[in-house]
Amino acid sequence: MEFRRLTSDDLPSLLELYNQLDEDNDKSSFEESEKVWREIESNPNIQYFGAVDNGKVVSTCYAVYIPNLTRGNRGICFIENVVTDKDHRSKGLASKVIDMAVSFAKERNCYKAILQSGISRTEAHKFYENRGFNGSSKKAFDMRFE
Repeated sequence: MEFRRLTSDDLPSLLELYNQLDEDNDKSSFEESEKVWREIESNPNIQYFGAVDNGKVVSTCYAVYIPNLTRGNRGICFIENVVTDKDHRSKGLASKVIDMAVSFAKERNCYKAILQSGISRTEAHKFYENRGFNGSSKKAFDMRFE
């Protein structure tokens, strides 16, 4: 098992893992996903992290560094799409992947990391709180576009 930043070679496996994150996910063509990946790879403020087992991504999250003009110009890190393959859960993989994202935030002198999770994923919420995230310090709102 290796823990590392993901590359374009990992894209097919990553997309397969994302099917477990959201079964209702609107699937794009692989070619469209490759185009988005090239955009991601060209932006050093976006990093995908993963646990890779024999070439297969089995746990992942991504982190986005956002520059900020408050808090002494210290940035914010947004962590999203945390998922571990159903056959690899409860092995500490997500903890290590999240730790990589948190290290990414600290390297950029962020004053906080924000992690969002679906409102009904209460078991995941307990896990995130055990990792040091505060589930009651802020209230998040989102606006979905069709």
